Amino acid sequence: MKFTWLGHSGFRIEIGDQILLVDPWLSNPLFDPEKRAEAIAGATHILLTHGHFDHSDGILALAKECDLPIVGIFDLISYWESAEGIKGVGFNKGGTVMLGDVAVTMVHAVHSSSLPSDHGPVYAGGEAGFVLSHGGRSVYISGDTDLHMDMELIQALHAPEIGILCAGGHFTMDMARAGYAAKRFFKFKTVIPCHYKTFPLLEQSAEKLVAALPGVDVIEPVVMEPISL
Repeated sequence: MKFTWLGHSGFRIEIGDQILLVDPWLSNPLFDPEKRAEAIAGATHILLTHGHFDHSDGILALAKECDLPIVGIFDLISYWESAEGIKGVGFNKGGTVMLGDVAVTMVHAVHSSSLPSDHGPVYAGGEAGFVLSHGGRSVYISGDTDLHMDMELIQALHAPEIGILCAGGHFTMDMARAGYAAKRFFKFKTVIPCHYKTFPLLEQSAEKLVAALPGVDVIEPVVMEPISL
C-alpha cells in the first residue's frame, strides 16, 4: 500500500487495483497546485467522508474532469447524481462496497456534515469514516470525529493495522485525544495523523500523539511524499 498526503485530510491511497482520492481538497494551503496532475494520476474513485468545504470543495469538478465516481453517504451522493450528473457509489454506515478488489466499509464518526448555501449551511447526509480492506490487511480512516465507543467495534470487526486519524483539535479530536483513542481502542502498527497544520487554529505537531503511542510507528506525513507500508 502507498499513502500520499495531499494536505489537510486529503490522501491518495494506492491499494490493490485501486487508486483512491480521499477528501481531496486540492486548494488547501499546504498543497502545491503544480503537483495536481501527479496527485490525481490514475485515480479510480473519490472517497468523501462528509460535506464540509475542507473535504468536498472542488471534488465535483474533479469527478467530472476525470470521470471518477464519488463514494460516500447515500443522501449526498444520490443528490449529486441527480443534480450534478456525476457517477456515484452511495451507501451508508455498516455497509460495504467493492471497488475493484478493495472492500470499503463505511463506519461511524462523531462530527457534522453540511454544504454551504446562500442561506447558510445545508445538511449533507451525515459524517462517516471508512475501513479499506485488501489482501488480509485493513486501514481505518477516521474522517472528522471525536473519539467514540464504536471504535472498539471497528477494532473487533476489522482489526486495522494502519490508522489515518484526524488530530488537529478545535473541530475534531486533538493529538492527545487521538492518541488516547488509538491506545484505548486499537492495535495499530502505524498511525498517520491528518487534519492538522493547515491553519494556525489547528495543532502543528504530532509530538503528543507520538508520546501517547510508544511502540507504534507514528508517521508525520509530508505533502506529496509517498509512504509505503
